Amino acid sequence: MIKRIFLALVLLAVVVAVAFTVYAWHSELPAMAASDRPDFDAATIEQGRVLAAAGYCATCHTAEGGEPYAGNYPVVSDFGTIYASNITPDPDTGIGTWSPEAFRRAMHEGVDRQGRHLFPAFPYDHFTKLSDQDVDALYAYLMSEVTPVNEPTRESTLPFPLDLRFLQAGWKLLFVDFGRYQPDPERDDAWNRGAYLAEGISHCGACHTPRNALGAEDNGRRYQGAVIDTWTAPALTSRNPSAMRWTAANLTRYLKTGADAYHGIAAGPMGPVVHAGIAELPDRDLQALGVYFASVAGDGDSGPLPDPDSSPVQASVAAGKPDPAWRLDDGERLYATACAACHYNDSADNLKATRPELGINSATRLDDPANLIHVILDGVPTGEGSHGVVMPAFRSALDDQQIAAIAAYLRASRTDLPAWPDLPARVGELRAHAGTH
Repeated sequence: MIKRIFLALVLLAVVVAVAFTVYAWHSELPAMAASDRPDFDAATIEQGRVLAAAGYCATCHTAEGGEPYAGNYPVVSDFGTIYASNITPDPDTGIGTWSPEAFRRAMHEGVDRQGRHLFPAFPYDHFTKLSDQDVDALYAYLMSEVTPVNEPTRESTLPFPLDLRFLQAGWKLLFVDFGRYQPDPERDDAWNRGAYLAEGISHCGACHTPRNALGAEDNGRRYQGAVIDTWTAPALTSRNPSAMRWTAANLTRYLKTGADAYHGIAAGPMGPVVHAGIAELPDRDLQALGVYFASVAGDGDSGPLPDPDSSPVQASVAAGKPDPAWRLDDGERLYATACAACHYNDSADNLKATRPELGINSATRLDDPANLIHVILDGVPTGEGSHGVVMPAFRSALDDQQIAAIAAYLRASRTDLPAWPDLPARVGELRAHAGTH
């Protein structure tokens, strides 16, 4: 009896292994010479350019100081570093020999032309939702407008056996729902367009959704916020910490300009998402994203902006009368000398300016002070935030204790939330981290 059970288990293991091998195996697709590529019209190429921007493809496929799309941008994970591949039309080190079919397979199935599974640092779990037409437009743009660069892609630092590509088939089986986006018949066209863009090409959940122990997005906590390279990507749901509600109008403005007076600016990893990417979308698409994420936040209202005086915390700050019991002398003094000249909002009119009052900015209201500390340390350069508005960096001007004092003062005077613990140590940690990048 025991022998029969053992043999049955062995047989079952063999059957599972064979089935997995069949599932995991993909054939190599034929190489295509540049002369054999289809012709692309100007409208398709432009469509691809805009989609590539909306997916921030250049941001993730360009190393610091490297040629556009030539790869080797490091994607650091808990398991090791994966280097983005070269997606220029170079025939030797890029995708110059890929046919439209090979490119579609990579985008929709996460498998390259040679039949190798791609690591999920490439968000094919989102790109699988894209239509064939949009994927073909991306292909047209990359093959027509991007300069070929001979640049071999570095090997990942993933440990064995995570570096075995065929094992990615098991990860896909567990965590990826392959297939094109299916419109929700109970929603209007704008909502569905926004969902298609957010869940597909712009893969917003890749940063704003927490991940499980195996690195997959935890769909049970979709858009509930996550940590990205020591920054916090805030929740996009009703858990968002901002003191002022996000409306579709706020969201559209933020995605178009990189700033909203009621919520702050696009800084850190979000900076290039807006300024080198999603802002390239036409206004109707940005409005659709606003409609969709207002719905995700539990508020489908696309009407007028909220009245800043309707918030008790904001009303106190606008009147210049934070509770004296909350004040921390050093932080207040430093804020007055280093920050208040710009963040002087003392009226409802000033609150509508591009320098947001920090009492309603999510950076002062998050559980982790990292976003606020990063901005104080390194400022907001011209390529981030709102057009024409910059913030100086205080990395060299203020020490850890002084930056911690400002952060503590803002937390105490602008919110009714618990004080952040161990602020000087957190500032030192983030100062050192930023210095290595």
